[in-house]
Amino acid sequence: MIDASSDRKALPGKPLVRAARGEALERPPFWFMRQAGRYLPEYREVRADAGSFLDLCYNPRLAAEVTLQPVRRFGTDGAILFSDILVIPHALGQHLEFREGEGPWLEPITAEAELARLSCDRIHDRLSPVYETVERVRAALPDDVALIGFAGAPWTVATYMVAGRGTPDQAPARDWAYRDPAGFQRLIEMLVDATVRYLDRQVRAGADIVQLFDSWAGGLPESAFERWVIAPTRAIVERLRKLWPDLPIIGFPRAAGAFYEPYVRATGVDVVGLDTGVPLQWAARTLQPMAAVQGNLDPRLPIVGGAAMLDEARRIMEAFSSGGHIFNLGHGFVPQTPPENVAQLADFIREWRR
Repeated sequence: MIDASSDRKALPGKPLVRAARGEALERPPFWFMRQAGRYLPEYREVRADAGSFLDLCYNPRLAAEVTLQPVRRFGTDGAILFSDILVIPHALGQHLEFREGEGPWLEPITAEAELARLSCDRIHDRLSPVYETVERVRAALPDDVALIGFAGAPWTVATYMVAGRGTPDQAPARDWAYRDPAGFQRLIEMLVDATVRYLDRQVRAGADIVQLFDSWAGGLPESAFERWVIAPTRAIVERLRKLWPDLPIIGFPRAAGAFYEPYVRATGVDVVGLDTGVPLQWAARTLQPMAAVQGNLDPRLPIVGGAAMLDEARRIMEAFSSGGHIFNLGHGFVPQTPPENVAQLADFIREWRR
């Protein structure tokens, strides 16, 4: 494996990295969540040849290709690794498959005793194709485009591991956490350890920035949010800082609401990803002095395109123009998004000046 750590001295020139470190640039750098996906015809062609979705994630040549497709088409300032948050439980030894029309399915882990069948011992062997994908993308990217590695945050990954699938209210994980907090803590600690190892290897392979997706952070009561969202994220950030002191880390606690502020204060993330429901002026006043912000265009607007999309994009960029801002969506593109609308948005962002 190539060790790209010696190249990290070149990072400050990348606009995405500069914004992540709090610099107010002439226009915000941008990338889009789910920027590689079913809305792109070139992705659908690769996906048809790959076999299963998991086969695509573990095929470095094809995963690198779909990572690069939106960079070529839209000229984004960042390329996010094509993979999935559930490769971590798969690497730990939990059975995982993606069923057509249903999404991910795992063999549920429902009690502490069942954790014995999971182990961090072989995760790097199992995830080596992902690291190769990072290397391939790094080698192919323009010098000014940042490579974004990622992982699911422990709470969100745990909700899938416990339920065996996505659920509307994460009830199985919440029930275990309330019934047996010490046992559930063991699962979270295992995920913290695996996530640090995984992200460290992504950085060694060439990632410039990493993001933690806590897609199911919303809806937890305060005490649970502090224990299962903030504390594991803080542990990951602290451990990565020891390994990579200059690594920008993005945290995305989707739908955290009033908990966004304590999340930023307590976790130490460099950038906080904002969902669509976060008020712009509040975020600029309260969050941006503590961390760069990322977001937060409604993913429905690129479906519509035109003036509605561009007016809201302008409003977002104006609101965050005085500090570090990475333009993004408040969540990911949906499959029915017209690529021509994404191109219109990308052109608009590139031409905008504060």
